[in-house]
Amino acid sequence: MDTNKLISGRKLAALEKQKIKEKVEKLPRAPALAVILVGDNEASHLYVRSKEKYALEVGIKTELFEFDGTTSANTLISLIEELNENKNIDGILVQLPLPKHLKPEEILFHISPFKDVDGLHPVNRGKLMLKNQGIVPCTPKGCLKMIKSTGISLEGKVAVVVGRSLLVGNPMAQILLRENCSVIQAHSHTKDLGSLTKQADILVSAVGQLNLIKADMVKEGAIVIDVGMNRGKDGKLQGDVVFEEVLPKVSYITPVPGGVGPMTISMLFQNTLECAAFFLPHLSDVIKTEE
Repeated sequence: MDTNKLISGRKLAALEKQKIKEKVEKLPRAPALAVILVGDNEASHLYVRSKEKYALEVGIKTELFEFDGTTSANTLISLIEELNENKNIDGILVQLPLPKHLKPEEILFHISPFKDVDGLHPVNRGKLMLKNQGIVPCTPKGCLKMIKSTGISLEGKVAVVVGRSLLVGNPMAQILLRENCSVIQAHSHTKDLGSLTKQADILVSAVGQLNLIKADMVKEGAIVIDVGMNRGKDGKLQGDVVFEEVLPKVSYITPVPGGVGPMTISMLFQNTLECAAFFLPHLSDVIKTEE
């Protein structure tokens, strides 16, 4: 394997973690993140534990609110409204997915845009589209850092984003437009997907479909960012991209695991710092994070 082609999320996330820790140490109080966990989804509980561990390592406080899977929307909204008013809480995270009887947008839109660490509130989504400063969703924010870590200029590049979710696909397309890429957005229902992906200098796949992107769908020398998280027949974690098949064709590629995942967690805590800047404006220069 040509390891020079790998964009290691673990290595980049470790660098980001150190930057976050140094910024937290300069603040008069530790920023605080409220985490709301609903139901018994095993993966969600695992993600929350990893986030709590990360927060402890960088000096950010977390407060966990757990609810069973039958909890009503009104109960969650009441808690969110209390947390919005709580001056000791800088950021609010609702761990997704939620149980089927709960509509994510109904819950998430009650979070103050100033405490919206996931960047999913309509105000923050609107700011992204208008190229104004706001909270950017964690995964696409991390993807951009990984692309920029290659040192290749994004100016004028053709970028293809496969996926249209509110969490990744849509904001990723907006971010790349903001970086002056020519962006094509596709999804799992796109006909002749390969005819589009073969045009990509930068290809981001965020569908969650095993073996979706094969070698004959990738341009020679492309940068490939694999956001997919799937389980293969052997139970191992794999992305959307057929990694071993695609690797020889690309300039750079993210592995799964060890690629986008660690960067997503780092960006969550960068966003927590940015939320804290709203409530500690005199320290905004200390807190300010670069893209």
